[in-house]
Amino acid sequence: MKVTAQEEYGLRCLVHLASASPEKPLTVHEISEREGLSAPYVAKLLNPLREAGIVDSVRGRAGGYHLTRPAEQINLAQIMSALGGQIFESHYCERFPGEAEACVHLTDCSIRSVWGAIEGLVDQVLRRTSLADLMKSEMRLGADIQQRQRRNLPVLSGIHSEER
Repeated sequence: MKVTAQEEYGLRCLVHLASASPEKPLTVHEISEREGLSAPYVAKLLNPLREAGIVDSVRGRAGGYHLTRPAEQINLAQIMSALGGQIFESHYCERFPGEAEACVHLTDCSIRSVWGAIEGLVDQVLRRTSLADLMKSEMRLGADIQQRQRRNLPVLSGIHSEER
């Protein structure tokens, strides 16, 4: 699993928007300067976020981009979905059939179960983490995420939570 540049930089642009005053939208140029990215690239990143309803643009001299709702109400799963999709998608196996027309493991695949479990765990963290959480320090957010995980840790087959 890899986080794409589009996902990483899109999140960074949103952190800038979350830290800005709702009454004062940030321009593409302001975001690009703050993040060290080209203005066309920032515009490209903001487009799918606008289409997903996460940001909105205001035209005119005092225009720019702003969040459509408070940062506390936007979770990372929504953002990642807008910027790149899921880690493991249901049609994943159809893309890697080998030389055959369909994957030889289509009816019984233990690997698919692992990818699905990983997707579920990552999605839990992303759904529980808001854009506002990204405004915290790295150390504080890391501690918050660990605490959230401790409260809802699933017990894996053969491994009890005390043994982890």
